Amino acid sequence: MATTGAIIGSKASAVSSESGSSPSNVSRGPSRKVNLALIGIANQGASDARQFINSGLANIVAVCDVDLDSQGSQETIKLVPKAKQFRDFRVMFDKMAGDIDAVQVAIPDFAHFPVCMAAMQLGKSVYVEKPMTRTFYEAELMARMAESNPKIVTQVGNQGHSGENYFQFKAWKEAGIIKDVTSVTAFMNGSRRWHPYDPNITKYPEAQPLPKGMTDKDWDTWLTTAAYHDFNEKYHPGNWRGWYDFGLGALGDWGAHILDTIHEFLDLGLPYEIEPLHVVNLNDYFFPLESTIKFRFPSRGDMPPVDITWYDGVKNIPPVPDGYFSVDAAVDNTIPPPGGVPQQKPVQQKMPGAGKIIYSRELTFKGGTHSAPLVIIPAEKAREMALKLPKYPESPSNHYENFLKACLGEEKTRSPFQTFAPLAQIFSLGIIALRRNKKLIFNRDTKEIVNDKFANAMLADRPPRKGWESYYI
Repeated sequence: MATTGAIIGSKASAVSSESGSSPSNVSRGPSRKVNLALIGIANQGASDARQFINSGLANIVAVCDVDLDSQGSQETIKLVPKAKQFRDFRVMFDKMAGDIDAVQVAIPDFAHFPVCMAAMQLGKSVYVEKPMTRTFYEAELMARMAESNPKIVTQVGNQGHSGENYFQFKAWKEAGIIKDVTSVTAFMNGSRRWHPYDPNITKYPEAQPLPKGMTDKDWDTWLTTAAYHDFNEKYHPGNWRGWYDFGLGALGDWGAHILDTIHEFLDLGLPYEIEPLHVVNLNDYFFPLESTIKFRFPSRGDMPPVDITWYDGVKNIPPVPDGYFSVDAAVDNTIPPPGGVPQQKPVQQKMPGAGKIIYSRELTFKGGTHSAPLVIIPAEKAREMALKLPKYPESPSNHYENFLKACLGEEKTRSPFQTFAPLAQIFSLGIIALRRNKKLIFNRDTKEIVNDKFANAMLADRPPRKGWESYYI
C-alpha cells in the first residue's frame, strides 16, 4: 500500500467523479436492494442502522449484537422485526452468509478488524465506523484485503466525506484557492467520558455482573482479539473508547471528522515525525486529560511540507490567528456528532468545541467538523475573495446511500479502505507517540519507527488471542 492517501463558493448541481470502490457482486435491477446485515445495533450502530433503513436501498436481513437485550438493540430490532437475530457474527456468517451482500460494522474500534476481515474473506462488502481499526498493522491488512478484491465495496464511516466540505475542498484545491498549505491546527475540546478517571490506577477495573441477557460467551465475543478483561461498565456499553486496549480516544473519534479532506486532497500520506508536545495525566491504561501532538509531513510534488498540530482536552485550547472571530464558523446541520447531540453554531468570539484552521502562504481557512464547509478569514479577505471562488457540486448521495449505491454499481465510495487507511495509521502513530511520550521518527518507505524499538513493536501491538489468529493472515 502506498504511503500516500488515495486518491465557500456557490454550489452547483452536478455529480463529481470519485475514485472509490464499486463492485459487480450484487445483481442490479430497478427494484434491487442490498441485503445488509447490521453488526452492532445500539448507540452509533443504531444511528447507522436508521440511516440505512431510511435510504430505501437496503433490505435488512440480519442483526447481530452481543447485547441484544439492551434498550438500544431492542429499539433497532423493532424497526426490522423480520431480520434474523444473532449475538455472534461468526455464527451469523456460518448460517446465512449466502443471504448477505454487505455488512454494517458499528462496534468498538478494537473489534472492527476481525469482523471486517471475516466479512471480506467471504466476499462481503463492508461499511465500518471510523476510525476503521485500532492498530497500524490492522489498517494495512484491511486495505490490502480490499485492494485484492475489487468486487468488494468498502466505506469508512466518516460521514462528512460525502457532504459539502468534501466537494468544496476538492473544488477549491483544483482551482488553486487552497494551495501551498504549510500548517494545520485541529482540535476537539469537548469533555470525554474518561476525563474523570483516576490516572493513578495500577490495575484495570474490577469485575462486575454482566448486563441482563449477556452470558460469559457473549462477553468473550465482545472481547474478540483483545486480551481478556473482566466485564465492567467502564467498558460496555459505550465507555470503551477511552481505554488504550479498546479505542483511539478523541484523536481517532474526532480526527476522522476533522482531518479527512485535508489528508486526502493534500495527499499527505504518512508523517515522518510525530511528537507529543503537551500531555496531562499520562498513564498506562486510558487516554490523558489533555494532549497536543504534532505530525510532520514532507513536501509532495510541488506542495510544501505540512505540520498538523492536534489539541484535545477541555482546557487545551489552541491558539487562533487574528481575524478568527470575524467570520462565523459553519456547522454541519445534516449529521449530528457522536452522541446524537446536534451541532450548535458557536457564539461570536467563542471557540467552537471542535474544528480546524488551515494556514497557507496566501490564505487562512476556518473550518468545523464533518461536512461543515470552510470559510476564509479574516472577514475582509473573505469579501475580497468572494467572486473568485469556484462553484462546487452538491452531493448526489449521503454517505450511507453512497455505500449502498456503490454496492449496486451506481456510484463509487468516497471513503474506501484504501483512502482512509493512512489516516487511521496516522491516528495510531499519534497514540504510540503519546504513550511513549517522546518524539518518534517514522520511515515512510519501510513503515517503521526507527528511533524506538518498543514504539515500532506497537505498530502491530500484541498478538491476537488464541482462536482469532486466522484474521491476520
